[in-house]
Amino acid sequence: MPSYEALSELLDPDTTVLLTVECQEGVVGADSALPALAAEARAGGALDHVARLVAAAHDVGVQVVHAVAERRPDGRGAGRNARLFRAAARLPVQQLSGTPAVRVAAPIEVTEQDLVVRRLHGLSPLHGTDVDPLLRNLGCRTLIVTGVSANVAVPNAVFDAVNLGYTVVVPADAIAGVPSDYTPAMIRHTLALVATVATTDEVLACLERPRGVRRA
Repeated sequence: MPSYEALSELLDPDTTVLLTVECQEGVVGADSALPALAAEARAGGALDHVARLVAAAHDVGVQVVHAVAERRPDGRGAGRNARLFRAAARLPVQQLSGTPAVRVAAPIEVTEQDLVVRRLHGLSPLHGTDVDPLLRNLGCRTLIVTGVSANVAVPNAVFDAVNLGYTVVVPADAIAGVPSDYTPAMIRHTLALVATVATTDEVLACLERPRGVRRA
C-alpha cells in the first residue's frame, strides 16, 4: 500500500474525481440481474465502502461521477458481439433506460452536483462515453475508480483512464467481482501494475485532511 504522503500527493481535491462504476439497482440492488455479484458487493462491504467514499467526496468538494450501464427497450445501439451481451439480453432483470434498475443503488447518495453518465453500448465506462471530456473539463488528474465488477467494467475503466493519461487510484475494498477470490487476484496481478492500490480508509484519510495540511 502507498504511504500517506504519496497518496496525499495524488488526491488533491481540486484535481481528483471519484468514479462509481455500475453501482445501480439492477446490478447491485435487491432485485439484481446478477444476484451473485450483488451479494458479493453487499456482503463483502464494497458497496458500503463506495457509499463512504461518495459521502466524503461530497463533504470535501471532490466531484463524483456515476457511470451507469443501460439499454433502450428496443435494444437499438446495443452490441451483440460478445457472449456477455447476448446473455444479458436474456436475463429476467433488464437495465432499461428510465427504470429503477438503472438508478444508483442505496446506500450511495446522489446529489445535484454529481454527474451521471449513461452508456448504451460497450464494456467501458470511459471509452465511447462522455466521461473523458467531462473529466478534462473538470481539470481531473487523478481518478478514483470504485464499483463493479472486477471481472469486466472496473478493469476496463482503469485501463482506459491510464491510456488517456489519468493517474488512477483503486480502493481495493470498494470494488467487487465474482467469485470472491477473483477480485484480490485481479487487483494484485493486474490493476496494481497500472494503478495505485489503497484501502477506503487510506483514501478517506487523505480526502478528509484539512486543506494544505500534511500529516507528520
